[in-house]
Amino acid sequence: MRSRGVWRLLVGLATAVVLLAVYYIYDPSRCALFPPCPWYSLTGYQCPGCGSQRALHALLHLRIVEAFYYNPLLVVALPYLATGLIAEYVPGGARWRRALFGRRASWVALVVIVGFWVVRNLW
Repeated sequence: MRSRGVWRLLVGLATAVVLLAVYYIYDPSRCALFPPCPWYSLTGYQCPGCGSQRALHALLHLRIVEAFYYNPLLVVALPYLATGLIAEYVPGGARWRRALFGRRASWVALVVIVGFWVVRNLW
C-alpha cells in the first residue's frame, strides 16, 4: 500500500510539472490550446474561475499584480491550497487538513466563492 501512495505522489508531481511547463510556455490569452470559459461564452458573466489560466501564466512569470487582476481569488487561494497539499504529506498534517478542509471550512470556502462570483460581476 505504501508504494502505491508513492507512485500516486510521483505521478501527481510529474503531471503538475508538465502542466506548469505548458502554462509557463504558452500564454492562454494568445494560444488556441486553452478553451474559453463556457459559462462566460453562454451568459456573458464571469464565473469564479474566469481568468485563472491567464492568472496562472502571469504567476509563473512572477507578475503577481497582473495575476491578481485576472483572478484575485486564485492568487489568494493558492497559499491555502498549497498548505493543504503539504499537510497531506507531513507527519501530523491530518489535524491541519481537518482544520483547513473540514466541514466548516468547506462552507466558508463555498460562501467566499459564491460571494466572489457575485461581486466580480457587479464591478
